[in-house]
Amino acid sequence: MQTIGARVREAISERASAAPQYEIAQSVGMKPDALSRAINGQRAFSSIELATLADRLGVDIHWLITGRADPRRLRFAARHTFDHVTGERDVPGLEDDRRVLADIELAYRQAGDPGASERVPATPAAVREALGEDFAAPFLQRLEDRLGIHVVRVPELSTAYCFSVDGRHVIAMKATGNWFYENFCLAHELAHLAAGHLSADVVSDEAEAAANAFAAELLMPVRTVREADFDRMTAEGLARWVWDHGVSTDATARRVVACGIAADDVVREWAVQPTQRLLRRHWRSPDPRLDAISERMAAAARRHFPQSMIGAHIERIESGLIGPEALAWMLDVDVAELDLKAPELPSGDIDALAAELGLSLAT
Repeated sequence: MQTIGARVREAISERASAAPQYEIAQSVGMKPDALSRAINGQRAFSSIELATLADRLGVDIHWLITGRADPRRLRFAARHTFDHVTGERDVPGLEDDRRVLADIELAYRQAGDPGASERVPATPAAVREALGEDFAAPFLQRLEDRLGIHVVRVPELSTAYCFSVDGRHVIAMKATGNWFYENFCLAHELAHLAAGHLSADVVSDEAEAAANAFAAELLMPVRTVREADFDRMTAEGLARWVWDHGVSTDATARRVVACGIAADDVVREWAVQPTQRLLRRHWRSPDPRLDAISERMAAAARRHFPQSMIGAHIERIESGLIGPEALAWMLDVDVAELDLKAPELPSGDIDALAAELGLSLAT
């Protein structure tokens, strides 16, 4: 059976092979001789040494100690950036995002039992049926209300992720104000949840491609695309399309090509221009008193946590079960501004408290 020292040696070889062992020892507060003897089984690692090594080498401390993956380690899927020229996918902000995801996970665990989400429908058609007609504008709310999938929107993330905490599915994404980007992120992560793509590391290119295909079919069903007369589309018609389906001009043009349709010049012309520009010039709100385009942008820029999460934190703070720091972060306010107070601790000396609890103190 592999020892802790052998796993440390393996982690150093895989994660820090270019660094001299004495530098690794110094970076974790150990003497080089002590690290060498611990790796060779001649002394034990302390818990602090193992925790510091795990952080320095970027490995799971549960694995260092047991040789097995931590069953409670967050398993997730991320939306990759995609270079249409090279075909390469990447998540460049992953390492910083891991810390934000850990904060979100902690907030869920502090809230108590989050309850389980509904089973995610396996096909785009089944998802559309579950979400109901015209779901593109209230997409986030429909996910929470009809599928029990929580959505978190924060500016600290670089992209969108999905994961589960004790049976509750969560989609976490960057707040950008770009509502059509947000819609594709929601559809993309929903696909990962439906397919069970969650992993302790970045998912495969194949899984990413499948999620993109699922998202495209969910937001722009091939049947609907073929019925939309893209071969003679006007700018006004295109503006109505992107607004109603909650997608960008670029995503629309790519979907039209993927469906084998010879698009009108209007579609190709607007594919390389900002979607908001098309809407400002060629879309008219049913209510001229409202700036619906700006309202949609503002909504997609707001920090968001489900109300049930916020309510659970308030209740547990006022019961003295948790502190207010996580809630303050969720709401992006100072702790002092929350105006919440935990119950007072009982007064009296320790002997009186022990007697009240029926305990006896050793003298």
